[in-house]
Amino acid sequence: MVGLGDNNNPSCQNNISSKAKDKMKNKKKKRGGSKRKMTAEQTSAFKSVTEWVYLDRHHHPNSSSTAGLSSWVVDDFGVQKSLGRGTEKMVFELHSHSKHSDGFLSPSKLVERAHGNGVKVLALTDHDTMSGITEAVEAARRFGIKIIPGVEISTIFSPRNPEMEEPVHILAYYSSCGPTRYEELDKLLANIREGRYVRAKDMVLKLNKLKLPLKWEHVTKIAGKGVAPGRLHVARAMVEAGYVENLKQAFARYLYDGGPAYSTGSEPLAEEAVQLICETGGLAVLAHPWALKNPIPIIRRLKDAGLHGMEVYRSDGRLAAYNDLADTYNLLKLGGSDYHGRGGHGESELGSVNLPVVVLHDFLKVARPIWCSAIKDILEGYAKEPSDTNLAKIARFTRMGSFKGSTPLSCGKDLIDRCLASWLTAEEQQNDEFEAIRLKLSHATINLSGVQVPIETK
Repeated sequence: MVGLGDNNNPSCQNNISSKAKDKMKNKKKKRGGSKRKMTAEQTSAFKSVTEWVYLDRHHHPNSSSTAGLSSWVVDDFGVQKSLGRGTEKMVFELHSHSKHSDGFLSPSKLVERAHGNGVKVLALTDHDTMSGITEAVEAARRFGIKIIPGVEISTIFSPRNPEMEEPVHILAYYSSCGPTRYEELDKLLANIREGRYVRAKDMVLKLNKLKLPLKWEHVTKIAGKGVAPGRLHVARAMVEAGYVENLKQAFARYLYDGGPAYSTGSEPLAEEAVQLICETGGLAVLAHPWALKNPIPIIRRLKDAGLHGMEVYRSDGRLAAYNDLADTYNLLKLGGSDYHGRGGHGESELGSVNLPVVVLHDFLKVARPIWCSAIKDILEGYAKEPSDTNLAKIARFTRMGSFKGSTPLSCGKDLIDRCLASWLTAEEQQNDEFEAIRLKLSHATINLSGVQVPIETK
């Protein structure tokens, strides 16, 4: 009789080998599947995505032939290639926060961390503000990262039944020069931020009534100068004051939606925010729909208002139920880590959401014509009226310091051609409307740091 631990038994060895193979297969499934060569669809999508990611560089992985793609492989989520002992991945991080709202890192440190995690494209989506974008763009130049200017807008969904009212967050993604009608968006965001102050004060007041003597000054100190405080800042103050053990407990006991210390601000209706995003040249995406109590009526209404997509992917994979909802309402399927930098086991790491290359291609296929049109409108506004105000719209997220020291001729050329080369592909630039704008700007002048510089085009 042979014991169970007898490895000399051939049938036992086969059984162990079979179990080991099954275990390896399960591990691969959890990681997103085994690596394999790209399909024709993935190859085409990858070439298109890399063209946009690296369009402002002289050398990038996307050559005119497919030879440069032979070392790239795909799993169920991302695309990567071997680099000796390590790998390079095509990572898009589409949901992140900095200290300009409720994150823990400055935009520069956020970009640096993104670079360390292999992120190639980063969307900074602070709550109700775009004030950190310029710093992020500046830092991204040092690390070769492309920045998508974004914002996560706090809204309210208000159906006829008041009991079904709930907060909804909408992500807005813009081109590298920002919204076309920035003043309108900024006014909306400013109103929300003012409401956040009122809301946070009300939360502190409610906590005080609950015998938790939290101080308002403590909350504003944590938020930082000029930052509209949110629930996370209140929660952090509660932890520091010793009223709760951690952030999770602060939310679970007091600050959850409808909780004893919860309060609403002056958020706009969700549909109105989506419409404004569309009108200002942005892409509107529903953030973390799994946090909603009644997602279906909300998605239906927002789709009617112009919603482009919804988050479906998280660091733990694609959520089947929301994937199906996106299919039902013909919405883009996106996702991001929602990184705040607070640390701990409950937070996904920056760049941990691996979006399929075909999903990234679908995203850019919808976004790029919208952004191209917005860029045209901004440049056309300056061509019609070459004022400092309209110049500022072009340069909003462009580092003007890079033009200093240039000759007047090359500086003007850089403003149009170099900026366009950073925003658009060669194919997108070569159309009659952009040629007409170039012609209008051929004799215009710009003022960089008080110096009049003529714009000259090819």
